[in-house]
This record gives sequence, C-alpha cells and structure tokens, in this order.
Amino acid sequence: MSEAAALQVERVTAGFGPTTILHGVDLSLAAGGRLALIGRNGVGKTTLLKAAMGLADVHEGCIRLFGEDITHLSPRQRALAGLGYVPQTRDIFPSLSVEENLLTGLKGRPRSAIGEAYELFPRLAQRRHNGGGQLSGGEQQMLTVARTLLGQPRVLLLDEPLEGLAPIICQELMRTFDQLARATGVAVLLVEQKVGDALRFSEEAVVLERGQMVHAGRSSELAQRPDLLERYVGVAGQAHA
Repeated sequence: MSEAAALQVERVTAGFGPTTILHGVDLSLAAGGRLALIGRNGVGKTTLLKAAMGLADVHEGCIRLFGEDITHLSPRQRALAGLGYVPQTRDIFPSLSVEENLLTGLKGRPRSAIGEAYELFPRLAQRRHNGGGQLSGGEQQMLTVARTLLGQPRVLLLDEPLEGLAPIICQELMRTFDQLARATGVAVLLVEQKVGDALRFSEEAVVLERGQMVHAGRSSELAQRPDLLERYVGVAGQAHA
C-alpha cells in the first residue's frame, strides 16, 4: 500500500457562504514534498489554503491530512493534527513583544523551545523585547513563520510570504524555507506571486485559473513553458529571473 499524501484535496468545491470560488479542485502534496500553487490574483489560491485550514466553506469534496479526513475539523483541530498556516496578512499581535508572540505558538511545548525560532531567525533574537508593531515587514513575516513552526507542523501552508518585501529579505526567507524543508521533512504548499522563486523552491507546481486546476506537473518543466506562464500567470519572463 502506498504512503498517504501529506495533504490531499479531492474534488473540492469551496468558497465563502453562498459564493463559490473553487470548482472541483484535485491536489496532492507528497509527504516531505514541495508544491507551488500559482496563478493570477483572484483565481482561488488563498481560498484553497483557507479551505485546507478550515477557514473557508467546503461545499463538496474531501480534504485529507496523511490519509485522515479533516474536512469537518475546526482550524484548531487541524493545527493540532499537524497543519501549519502562515497567512498573507501576517497576523501577529502588534502590542505584544516578539517573545510574547512566539509564546502563543508553543502549543504546550516548554518555553525553552522558543530558542528554535531564534536559531532559525537570529534577527528575532535581537528584537525579542520589541513590540510586534515595531518590526519591519520582513521581520513581521519572520515572526509569523517562526510562531507557526514552533507548533511543529507536518504540513506548512505559506500564502505569499514574499509579498511587499525587499529582495534581500525574500532571498533570506526562501533560503530559510529550503533549509527547514531539508532539515525537518515538513511538506510545504507555497502560494507565491514571485513565480521564479516559487518554481525554484518547489518540486511540483499546480496552476489555477478561475477556481479550477488547469495545469499540474514538475516545476522545472513548467519553468520551460513561457506560453503557459504567460497565458495563466502573465509572467513568462519571470520564471528564469
């Protein structure tokens, strides 16, 4: 019997209330794998991540985490089962210090585990007593990622982690994601508008268009298809950037 996928989205139709955004989407993220989810703005990428996390309404279909049906679990239950989510909105607590923000991600682990976050992002150790609202955009993103990782997820959902960040910070974050995936074996589903970075990081890629999957395959092969990238993403020249 083959090993269950880390995350399996099976014929999922989802949205918010009566509004349907995803239409029968199938997606499989292998255990320890890296999958990029790309497409133009508004095609349903964030909705898919929210459906996986229990933050969007699944009207039809099934979502499985390592073979277990989690379709009807709460976001908290999914997090406890090993699903980690870093939202596009960087939901930190601006009035709390960096260290206090990190404490909220421990999920019962000892306080000493915070050292893992500081090892991953030394800049956060330097800012540990600063308020979340005093951090730069890049530092806030590091804090959001670090807080999620302290919960030791088996699957990590990343929603446009590079948005609005300086190129040097983007490079630093992508290196960290690569090192993290190699060291821990966490499976990563990455939504990112910087298509070149997304395809270099991932092994497989899925393209969404109007809430439907229109392409799935190896990232390296998609990077060599400027016609597809131009048609569905509008960034034919960026895949090699």
